[in-house]
Amino acid sequence: MVPGCRVQFRSLLSRRACVHGLTAGALALLSACSGVSELFNATTPSSQQPPPPSGGTAPQAGSEVGAGGVRVALILPLSAGGNAGTVALSMKNAAEMALTEFNSPNVRLLVKDDAGNSSGAQQAAQQALSEGAEIILGPLFAHSVGTVGAVARQRGVPVIAFSTDATVAARGVYLLSFLPESDVDRIVEYSIATGKRSFAAMLSDGAYGNVVEAEFKQVVSRKGGRIVASERYQFDASRMQVPAKIVAQAARGADSVFIPEGPEVVPSVVQALTAAGLDTRRVQLLGTGLWDDPRIFNDSSLQGGLYAAPDGTGFRNFVARYRTRYGQDPVRTATLAYDAVALVAALVKTQGPQRFSDQSLTNPSGFAGIDGLFRFRRDGTNERGLAVLKVTPSGGQVVAPPPRAFGNSGI
Repeated sequence: MVPGCRVQFRSLLSRRACVHGLTAGALALLSACSGVSELFNATTPSSQQPPPPSGGTAPQAGSEVGAGGVRVALILPLSAGGNAGTVALSMKNAAEMALTEFNSPNVRLLVKDDAGNSSGAQQAAQQALSEGAEIILGPLFAHSVGTVGAVARQRGVPVIAFSTDATVAARGVYLLSFLPESDVDRIVEYSIATGKRSFAAMLSDGAYGNVVEAEFKQVVSRKGGRIVASERYQFDASRMQVPAKIVAQAARGADSVFIPEGPEVVPSVVQALTAAGLDTRRVQLLGTGLWDDPRIFNDSSLQGGLYAAPDGTGFRNFVARYRTRYGQDPVRTATLAYDAVALVAALVKTQGPQRFSDQSLTNPSGFAGIDGLFRFRRDGTNERGLAVLKVTPSGGQVVAPPPRAFGNSGI
Protein backbone atom coordinates (compact mmCIF):
# COMPACT_ATOMS: atom_id res chain seq x y z
CA MET A 1 0.00 0.00 0.00
CA VAL A 2 1.38 3.39 -0.94
CA PRO A 3 1.06 5.72 2.08
CA GLY A 4 -1.84 8.13 1.64
CA CYS A 5 -2.78 6.59 -1.68
CA ARG A 6 -6.47 6.10 -0.96
CA VAL A 7 -6.68 9.69 0.23
CA GLN A 8 -5.25 10.86 -3.08
CA PHE A 9 -7.57 8.68 -5.12
CA ARG A 10 -10.64 10.87 -5.06
CA SER A 11 -8.68 13.97 -5.99
CA LEU A 12 -7.74 12.39 -9.30
CA LEU A 13 -11.30 12.08 -10.53
CA SER A 14 -12.39 14.92 -12.72
CA ARG A 15 -15.97 16.16 -12.61
CA ARG A 16 -16.53 14.58 -16.00
CA ALA A 17 -15.19 11.26 -14.77
CA CYS A 18 -17.62 11.36 -11.86
CA VAL A 19 -20.49 11.86 -14.26
CA HIS A 20 -19.48 8.90 -16.42
CA GLY A 21 -18.30 6.68 -13.59
CA LEU A 22 -14.71 5.68 -12.91
CA THR A 23 -12.40 6.27 -15.82
CA ALA A 24 -9.69 3.81 -16.74
CA GLY A 25 -7.17 6.19 -15.24
CA ALA A 26 -8.94 6.25 -11.92
CA LEU A 27 -9.34 2.49 -11.97
CA ALA A 28 -5.68 2.02 -12.80
CA LEU A 29 -4.80 4.16 -9.80
CA LEU A 30 -7.16 2.22 -7.57
CA SER A 31 -5.43 -1.00 -8.59
CA ALA A 32 -2.02 0.52 -7.97
CA CYS A 33 -3.14 1.79 -4.57
CA SER A 34 -4.33 -1.64 -3.50
CA GLY A 35 -0.90 -3.12 -4.23
CA VAL A 36 -1.21 -3.34 -7.53
CA SER A 37 -2.95 -10.71 -35.69
CA GLU A 38 -0.68 -6.19 -37.14
CA LEU A 39 1.24 -9.05 -38.49
CA PHE A 40 -1.56 -11.51 -38.05
CA ASN A 41 -4.21 -12.19 -40.67
CA ALA A 42 -7.04 -10.83 -38.54
CA THR A 43 -8.66 -7.46 -38.01
CA THR A 44 -10.69 -7.51 -34.79
CA PRO A 45 -10.08 -6.93 -31.06
CA SER A 46 -7.37 -9.54 -30.62
CA SER A 47 -5.27 -8.11 -33.45
CA GLN A 48 -6.98 -5.11 -34.96
CA GLN A 49 -3.98 -3.34 -36.38
CA PRO A 50 -3.50 -2.17 -39.97
CA PRO A 51 -0.77 -3.66 -42.13
CA PRO A 52 2.54 -1.80 -41.93
CA PRO A 53 2.67 0.90 -44.60
CA SER A 54 5.22 0.77 -47.36
CA GLY A 55 7.36 3.61 -48.61
CA GLY A 56 9.62 6.13 -46.97
CA THR A 57 7.33 8.87 -45.73
CA ALA A 58 9.18 11.44 -43.64
CA PRO A 59 7.87 11.79 -40.08
CA GLN A 60 5.94 14.92 -39.13
CA ALA A 61 7.17 17.31 -36.48
CA GLY A 62 6.26 16.38 -32.93
CA SER A 63 3.88 18.13 -30.55
CA GLU A 64 3.27 18.37 -26.83
CA VAL A 65 0.14 17.82 -24.78
CA GLY A 66 -0.13 18.83 -21.14
CA ALA A 67 2.16 20.94 -18.99
CA GLY A 68 3.29 18.48 -16.33
CA GLY A 69 6.84 17.91 -15.20
CA VAL A 70 7.10 14.21 -16.10
CA ARG A 71 7.81 13.80 -19.79
CA VAL A 72 6.22 10.83 -21.51
CA ALA A 73 6.71 10.01 -25.19
CA LEU A 74 3.92 8.71 -27.43
CA ILE A 75 5.17 7.28 -30.75
CA LEU A 76 2.58 6.55 -33.45
CA PRO A 77 2.53 6.30 -37.28
CA LEU A 78 0.66 9.58 -37.68
CA SER A 79 1.84 10.36 -41.22
CA ALA A 80 1.68 6.78 -42.49
CA GLY A 81 -0.54 6.12 -45.47
CA GLY A 82 -3.81 4.24 -45.56
CA ASN A 83 -5.50 2.90 -42.47
CA ALA A 84 -2.37 3.18 -40.32
CA GLY A 85 -2.58 6.96 -40.13
CA THR A 86 -6.27 6.81 -39.26
CA VAL A 87 -5.60 4.37 -36.45
CA ALA A 88 -2.72 6.50 -35.18
CA LEU A 89 -4.84 9.66 -35.06
CA SER A 90 -7.59 7.89 -33.14
CA MET A 91 -5.06 6.57 -30.63
CA LYS A 92 -3.52 10.04 -30.26
CA ASN A 93 -6.97 11.48 -29.57
CA ALA A 94 -7.60 8.79 -26.95
CA ALA A 95 -4.28 9.56 -25.26
CA GLU A 96 -5.17 13.25 -25.05
CA MET A 97 -8.60 12.35 -23.71
CA ALA A 98 -6.99 10.32 -20.93
CA LEU A 99 -5.05 13.39 -19.82
CA THR A 100 -8.14 15.59 -19.79
CA GLU A 101 -10.14 13.03 -17.81
CA PHE A 102 -7.48 12.94 -15.13
CA ASN A 103 -7.48 15.83 -12.69
CA SER A 104 -4.32 17.82 -13.50
CA PRO A 105 -1.84 14.95 -13.95
CA ASN A 106 1.82 15.90 -13.67
CA VAL A 107 2.47 14.61 -17.21
CA ARG A 108 3.68 16.25 -20.39
CA LEU A 109 2.99 14.06 -23.44
CA LEU A 110 5.62 14.29 -26.19
CA VAL A 111 3.80 13.12 -29.32
CA LYS A 112 6.16 11.77 -31.98
CA ASP A 113 5.46 10.49 -35.49
CA ASP A 114 7.40 7.47 -36.77
CA ALA A 115 5.72 7.42 -40.23
CA GLY A 116 5.16 3.69 -39.77
CA ASN A 117 8.77 2.65 -40.40
CA SER A 118 11.75 1.58 -38.30
CA SER A 119 13.98 4.51 -39.17
CA GLY A 120 11.25 6.95 -38.23
CA ALA A 121 10.69 5.08 -34.97
CA GLN A 122 14.39 5.24 -34.14
CA GLN A 123 14.48 8.97 -34.83
CA ALA A 124 11.32 9.56 -32.77
CA ALA A 125 12.73 7.62 -29.81
CA GLN A 126 16.05 9.47 -29.93
CA GLN A 127 14.28 12.83 -30.04
CA ALA A 128 11.99 11.90 -27.16
CA LEU A 129 14.88 10.74 -25.00
CA SER A 130 16.87 13.87 -25.77
CA GLU A 131 13.84 15.86 -24.56
CA GLY A 132 13.80 14.00 -21.27
CA ALA A 133 11.17 11.27 -21.78
CA GLU A 134 11.09 8.90 -18.81
CA ILE A 135 8.95 6.30 -20.54
CA ILE A 136 7.90 5.64 -24.15
CA LEU A 137 4.37 4.63 -25.18
CA GLY A 138 4.26 2.95 -28.59
CA PRO A 139 5.10 2.31 -31.33
CA LEU A 140 2.34 0.35 -33.02
CA PHE A 141 4.13 -1.97 -35.43
CA ALA A 142 6.33 -4.89 -34.40
CA HIS A 143 9.20 -3.97 -36.72
CA SER A 144 9.46 -0.61 -34.95
CA VAL A 145 9.09 -1.88 -31.41
CA GLY A 146 12.45 -3.64 -31.48
CA THR A 147 14.15 -0.52 -32.79
CA VAL A 148 12.63 1.73 -30.14
CA GLY A 149 13.34 -0.83 -27.44
CA ALA A 150 17.03 -0.93 -28.35
CA VAL A 151 17.31 2.86 -28.23
CA ALA A 152 15.42 3.12 -24.94
CA ARG A 153 17.34 0.28 -23.30
CA GLN A 154 20.61 2.19 -23.68
CA ARG A 155 19.13 4.92 -21.47
CA GLY A 156 17.32 2.61 -19.05
CA VAL A 157 13.92 3.89 -20.20
CA PRO A 158 10.98 1.44 -20.33
CA VAL A 159 8.66 1.05 -23.32
CA ILE A 160 4.95 0.20 -23.37
CA ALA A 161 4.20 -0.73 -26.98
CA PHE A 162 1.02 -1.63 -28.85
CA SER A 163 2.10 -4.50 -31.13
CA THR A 164 0.28 -7.85 -30.98
CA ASP A 165 3.47 -9.75 -31.86
CA ALA A 166 4.68 -11.25 -28.58
CA THR A 167 8.10 -12.01 -30.05
CA VAL A 168 9.07 -8.33 -29.72
CA ALA A 169 8.28 -8.26 -26.00
CA ALA A 170 11.21 -8.25 -23.60
CA ARG A 171 12.14 -7.15 -20.12
CA GLY A 172 11.61 -3.40 -20.20
CA VAL A 173 9.59 -3.58 -23.44
CA TYR A 174 6.01 -4.29 -22.41
CA LEU A 175 3.08 -4.94 -24.74
CA LEU A 176 -0.26 -3.34 -23.86
CA SER A 177 -2.19 -5.04 -26.64
CA PHE A 178 -4.76 -7.78 -27.18
CA LEU A 179 -2.55 -10.86 -27.37
CA PRO A 180 -4.27 -13.95 -28.76
CA GLU A 181 -2.63 -16.11 -26.10
CA SER A 182 -4.90 -14.57 -23.44
CA ASP A 183 -8.02 -15.41 -25.46
CA VAL A 184 -6.91 -19.02 -25.93
CA ASP A 185 -6.11 -19.49 -22.24
CA ARG A 186 -9.43 -18.07 -21.10
CA ILE A 187 -11.72 -20.03 -23.42
CA VAL A 188 -9.92 -23.34 -22.87
CA GLU A 189 -9.74 -22.92 -19.10
CA TYR A 190 -13.42 -22.02 -18.96
CA SER A 191 -14.37 -25.00 -21.14
CA ILE A 192 -12.45 -27.45 -18.99
CA ALA A 193 -13.84 -25.90 -15.80
CA THR A 194 -17.38 -26.51 -17.14
CA GLY A 195 -16.76 -30.16 -17.96
CA LYS A 196 -15.24 -30.20 -21.43
CA ARG A 197 -12.28 -32.56 -21.74
CA SER A 198 -11.60 -33.26 -25.42
CA PHE A 199 -10.96 -30.74 -28.15
CA ALA A 200 -10.61 -30.57 -31.92
CA ALA A 201 -9.31 -27.50 -33.73
CA MET A 202 -9.27 -25.91 -37.17
CA LEU A 203 -6.37 -23.46 -37.37
CA SER A 204 -5.36 -21.19 -40.22
CA ASP A 205 -1.94 -21.28 -41.83
CA GLY A 206 0.26 -18.31 -41.08
CA ALA A 207 1.71 -16.44 -38.12
CA TYR A 208 -1.56 -16.06 -36.25
CA GLY A 209 -2.33 -19.76 -36.56
CA ASN A 210 1.16 -20.64 -35.33
CA VAL A 211 0.78 -18.55 -32.19
CA VAL A 212 -2.71 -19.80 -31.41
CA GLU A 213 -1.82 -23.46 -32.05
CA ALA A 214 1.17 -23.35 -29.70
CA GLU A 215 -0.83 -21.77 -26.89
CA PHE A 216 -3.82 -24.06 -27.48
CA LYS A 217 -1.73 -27.21 -27.16
CA GLN A 218 0.01 -25.87 -24.09
CA VAL A 219 -3.07 -24.83 -22.15
CA VAL A 220 -5.09 -27.97 -22.99
CA SER A 221 -2.22 -30.14 -21.77
CA ARG A 222 -1.65 -28.01 -18.66
CA LYS A 223 -5.32 -28.24 -17.69
CA GLY A 224 -5.58 -31.99 -18.21
CA GLY A 225 -7.56 -32.01 -21.45
CA ARG A 226 -6.75 -33.77 -24.70
CA ILE A 227 -6.70 -32.78 -28.35
CA VAL A 228 -8.24 -35.38 -30.65
CA ALA A 229 -7.47 -33.46 -33.84
CA SER A 230 -5.75 -30.23 -34.84
CA GLU A 231 -5.63 -29.35 -38.52
CA ARG A 232 -4.29 -26.36 -40.42
CA TYR A 233 -6.01 -24.91 -43.47
CA GLN A 234 -5.49 -22.26 -46.12
CA PHE A 235 -8.04 -19.58 -46.96
CA ASP A 236 -9.41 -21.47 -49.92
CA ALA A 237 -12.66 -23.42 -49.84
CA SER A 238 -11.26 -26.25 -51.96
CA ARG A 239 -8.20 -26.63 -49.74
CA MET A 240 -10.32 -26.55 -46.60
CA GLN A 241 -12.20 -29.75 -47.39
CA VAL A 242 -9.52 -32.27 -46.41
CA PRO A 243 -8.64 -30.81 -43.01
CA ALA A 244 -12.35 -30.25 -42.33
CA LYS A 245 -13.08 -33.91 -43.02
CA ILE A 246 -10.30 -35.03 -40.66
CA VAL A 247 -11.51 -32.75 -37.88
CA ALA A 248 -15.19 -33.63 -38.40
CA GLN A 249 -14.47 -37.35 -38.12
CA ALA A 250 -12.23 -36.96 -35.07
CA ALA A 251 -14.67 -34.57 -33.43
CA ARG A 252 -17.20 -37.38 -33.03
CA GLY A 253 -15.21 -38.11 -29.90
CA ALA A 254 -14.72 -34.48 -28.87
CA ASP A 255 -16.64 -32.11 -26.64
CA SER A 256 -15.60 -28.91 -28.41
CA VAL A 257 -14.26 -27.58 -31.71
CA PHE A 258 -11.97 -24.57 -31.54
CA ILE A 259 -12.02 -22.15 -34.52
CA PRO A 260 -9.87 -19.11 -33.66
CA GLU A 261 -10.51 -16.90 -36.67
CA GLY A 262 -12.47 -13.81 -37.61
CA PRO A 263 -15.86 -13.25 -39.26
CA GLU A 264 -14.41 -13.35 -42.78
CA VAL A 265 -13.40 -16.99 -42.31
CA VAL A 266 -15.26 -18.73 -39.47
CA PRO A 267 -18.59 -19.22 -41.32
CA SER A 268 -16.77 -20.94 -44.18
CA VAL A 269 -14.91 -23.20 -41.75
CA VAL A 270 -18.13 -24.17 -39.99
CA GLN A 271 -19.80 -24.81 -43.35
CA ALA A 272 -16.93 -27.10 -44.39
CA LEU A 273 -17.09 -28.96 -41.08
CA THR A 274 -20.85 -29.38 -41.33
CA ALA A 275 -20.56 -30.63 -44.91
CA ALA A 276 -18.01 -33.17 -43.66
CA GLY A 277 -20.47 -34.52 -41.10
CA LEU A 278 -19.89 -32.48 -37.95
CA ASP A 279 -23.01 -32.06 -35.83
CA THR A 280 -22.62 -28.56 -34.39
CA ARG A 281 -25.59 -29.17 -32.10
CA ARG A 282 -23.62 -31.85 -30.26
CA VAL A 283 -20.25 -30.16 -29.90
CA GLN A 284 -19.47 -26.75 -28.45
CA LEU A 285 -18.01 -24.27 -30.91
CA LEU A 286 -15.24 -22.15 -29.39
CA GLY A 287 -13.53 -18.99 -30.61
CA THR A 288 -11.44 -16.02 -29.55
CA GLY A 289 -12.04 -12.28 -29.36
CA LEU A 290 -12.05 -12.24 -33.16
CA TRP A 291 -15.63 -13.50 -32.86
CA ASP A 292 -16.77 -10.28 -31.21
CA ASP A 293 -18.27 -8.97 -34.43
CA PRO A 294 -21.82 -8.38 -35.76
CA ARG A 295 -21.13 -10.70 -38.69
CA ILE A 296 -20.62 -13.56 -36.26
CA PHE A 297 -23.74 -12.68 -34.27
CA ASN A 298 -25.83 -12.63 -37.46
CA ASP A 299 -24.71 -16.08 -38.60
CA SER A 300 -27.22 -18.74 -37.59
CA SER A 301 -24.62 -21.54 -37.75
CA LEU A 302 -22.63 -19.92 -34.93
CA GLN A 303 -25.45 -19.30 -32.46
CA GLY A 304 -24.49 -20.61 -29.03
CA GLY A 305 -20.77 -20.55 -29.77
CA LEU A 306 -18.51 -19.35 -26.97
CA TYR A 307 -15.55 -17.00 -27.15
CA ALA A 308 -13.26 -15.03 -24.85
CA ALA A 309 -13.06 -11.24 -25.08
CA PRO A 310 -13.15 -8.14 -22.91
CA ASP A 311 -16.52 -7.27 -21.41
CA GLY A 312 -17.76 -4.61 -23.82
CA THR A 313 -19.26 -2.30 -21.19
CA GLY A 314 -16.09 -0.29 -20.69
CA PHE A 315 -15.51 0.13 -24.39
CA ARG A 316 -19.08 1.27 -25.04
CA ASN A 317 -18.76 3.93 -22.35
CA PHE A 318 -15.42 4.99 -23.80
CA VAL A 319 -16.93 5.27 -27.29
CA ALA A 320 -19.70 7.53 -26.01
CA ARG A 321 -17.21 9.90 -24.35
CA TYR A 322 -14.91 9.86 -27.38
CA ARG A 323 -17.80 10.57 -29.74
CA THR A 324 -18.90 13.51 -27.62
CA ARG A 325 -15.40 14.95 -27.65
CA TYR A 326 -14.34 14.28 -31.25
CA GLY A 327 -17.59 13.81 -33.18
CA GLN A 328 -16.73 10.36 -34.47
CA ASP A 329 -16.14 6.82 -33.24
CA PRO A 330 -12.66 5.64 -32.20
CA VAL A 331 -10.87 2.65 -33.66
CA ARG A 332 -10.97 -0.41 -31.41
CA THR A 333 -7.30 -0.09 -30.43
CA ALA A 334 -7.75 3.49 -29.21
CA THR A 335 -8.38 2.11 -25.72
CA LEU A 336 -4.77 0.93 -25.62
CA ALA A 337 -3.46 4.47 -25.91
CA TYR A 338 -5.99 5.72 -23.37
CA ASP A 339 -5.06 3.03 -20.85
CA ALA A 340 -1.33 3.56 -21.37
CA VAL A 341 -1.57 7.27 -20.61
CA ALA A 342 -3.98 6.69 -17.72
CA LEU A 343 -1.64 4.12 -16.22
CA VAL A 344 1.35 6.44 -16.55
CA ALA A 345 -0.55 9.28 -14.90
CA ALA A 346 -1.58 7.00 -12.03
CA LEU A 347 1.97 5.77 -11.47
CA VAL A 348 3.29 9.33 -11.54
CA LYS A 349 0.74 10.25 -8.87
CA THR A 350 1.41 7.30 -6.57
CA GLN A 351 4.82 5.74 -7.04
CA GLY A 352 7.26 8.63 -6.73
CA PRO A 353 10.79 8.02 -8.06
CA GLN A 354 9.94 4.33 -8.67
CA ARG A 355 7.02 5.18 -10.94
CA PHE A 356 8.38 3.46 -14.04
CA SER A 357 10.55 0.80 -12.43
CA ASP A 358 10.18 -2.85 -13.42
CA GLN A 359 8.68 -3.51 -10.00
CA SER A 360 5.97 -0.89 -10.46
CA LEU A 361 5.11 -1.88 -14.04
CA THR A 362 5.00 -5.61 -13.29
CA ASN A 363 2.92 -5.30 -10.13
CA PRO A 364 1.29 -8.75 -9.86
CA SER A 365 -2.05 -7.24 -8.79
CA GLY A 366 -2.17 -5.54 -12.17
CA PHE A 367 -4.28 -2.59 -13.21
CA ALA A 368 -7.84 -1.98 -14.37
CA GLY A 369 -8.42 -0.28 -17.70
CA ILE A 370 -11.22 0.29 -20.14
CA ASP A 371 -11.07 -3.32 -21.32
CA GLY A 372 -10.75 -4.78 -17.82
CA LEU A 373 -7.88 -6.10 -15.74
CA PHE A 374 -4.41 -6.37 -17.20
CA ARG A 375 -0.90 -6.87 -15.94
CA PHE A 376 2.54 -7.01 -17.46
CA ARG A 377 4.69 -10.10 -17.11
CA ARG A 378 8.41 -9.72 -16.57
CA ASP A 379 9.05 -11.01 -20.10
CA GLY A 380 7.11 -8.04 -21.53
CA THR A 381 3.93 -9.88 -22.49
CA ASN A 382 0.66 -9.21 -20.74
CA GLU A 383 -2.20 -11.07 -19.13
CA ARG A 384 -5.79 -9.84 -19.35
CA GLY A 385 -8.86 -10.64 -17.34
CA LEU A 386 -11.38 -11.62 -20.00
CA ALA A 387 -15.05 -12.53 -20.03
CA VAL A 388 -16.54 -15.55 -21.77
CA LEU A 389 -19.41 -14.64 -24.09
CA LYS A 390 -22.03 -16.57 -26.05
CA VAL A 391 -22.98 -15.76 -29.62
CA THR A 392 -26.59 -14.58 -29.84
CA PRO A 393 -28.51 -12.64 -32.52
CA SER A 394 -28.41 -9.56 -30.28
CA GLY A 395 -24.68 -9.71 -29.67
CA GLY A 396 -22.25 -11.30 -27.27
CA GLN A 397 -23.96 -12.42 -24.06
CA VAL A 398 -21.68 -12.73 -21.03
CA VAL A 399 -21.82 -16.25 -19.54
CA ALA A 400 -18.77 -15.83 -17.31
CA PRO A 401 -17.72 -12.35 -16.21
CA PRO A 402 -14.10 -11.26 -16.20
CA PRO A 403 -12.24 -11.79 -12.93
CA ARG A 404 -12.21 -8.98 -10.41
CA ALA A 405 -8.62 -9.75 -9.47
CA PHE A 406 -5.76 -11.92 -10.66
CA GLY A 407 -5.54 -15.11 -8.66
CA ASN A 408 -1.82 -15.72 -8.65
CA SER A 409 1.44 -13.82 -8.56
CA GLY A 410 2.06 -13.87 -12.33
CA ILE A 411 5.45 -14.44 -13.92
